[in-house]
Amino acid sequence: MVKTFIIAEAGVNHNGNIALAKQLIDSAVEAGVDAVKFQTWKTELLVSKDAEMAAYQIENTHKKESQFEMLKRLELSYPDFIELKAYCDTKNILFLSTPDEHESARFLNGLQSVFKIGSGELTNVPFLRLIAGFGKPVILSTGMGYLSEVEQALFVLTEAGLALTDITVLHATTDYPTAPQDVNLRAMLTIQNAFPGVKVGYSDHTLGIEVSVAAVALGASIIEKHFTLDKAMPGPDHKASLEPAELKALVQAIRNVEASLGDGRKLPTSTEMVNRKLVRKSIIANTYISAGTEITADMLDVRRPGDGISPSRWDEVIGSIAKKDYQSGDLI
Repeated sequence: MVKTFIIAEAGVNHNGNIALAKQLIDSAVEAGVDAVKFQTWKTELLVSKDAEMAAYQIENTHKKESQFEMLKRLELSYPDFIELKAYCDTKNILFLSTPDEHESARFLNGLQSVFKIGSGELTNVPFLRLIAGFGKPVILSTGMGYLSEVEQALFVLTEAGLALTDITVLHATTDYPTAPQDVNLRAMLTIQNAFPGVKVGYSDHTLGIEVSVAAVALGASIIEKHFTLDKAMPGPDHKASLEPAELKALVQAIRNVEASLGDGRKLPTSTEMVNRKLVRKSIIANTYISAGTEITADMLDVRRPGDGISPSRWDEVIGSIAKKDYQSGDLI
């Protein structure tokens, strides 16, 4: 069974508080995910001071401020991330953080063995080259992207030295929360078919867990899902995140789906073999048949259990000669 890699996206749901970030790590560990992921940036290097907030950010924060002001409030320092990485190590969970600019990417190269590239950088050629140059596996989100832009990003990454097999492409819709009709999960399969050798997954911004579970059933190798300690907390991403109990339910649902997918061979399970004799049927006599009689269809019937001749051999039995006497109800 291939295990789906589940990333609990803490993102900025720590609200700029390292103590809250550690509580998020604890919650991710309790849920049983494979990795907990944050976002790392220096606001001055990420956004201009007059950049506007996205509509969902204004709606979720109930604040009218610039992106710069919002991000500055949510920013953690590099020493904070060193501390969070060490905390993850003590909890035996993989630490990840998405860099949002070059300096933070170089810093994170000393902390993590895998790089997640956010949807906003899909077309950022120099940034893609920088990440590829680290020589580490890459998880590439593709929200807001055309297939042609995914193709270009993969070309840049591979030209800079990464093998396609070291890249996992995540289908995503950059809207928080994403409405079901905007998910288009089949686009994940389109990516898989378009770029043989690339693994695919899904970064989920919908409410609830069902779309992530469906993505696993379709073959997602990675699921990324935002989570929070409380959806009512102030901040841009809390409302579109799972609370701890929901995150735990997501993990269990994904593991159940994985177990149910099986190896694709159609054959009875060991438990079915026990039931097979009880539920299948056998050919029986429905009247007295004397030895030497040619057996006709009107002499026979079919009844449980299935420990006699299977009715799949009905045509073989018809026209055969009875080798002994049969009472009504006897197995043939």
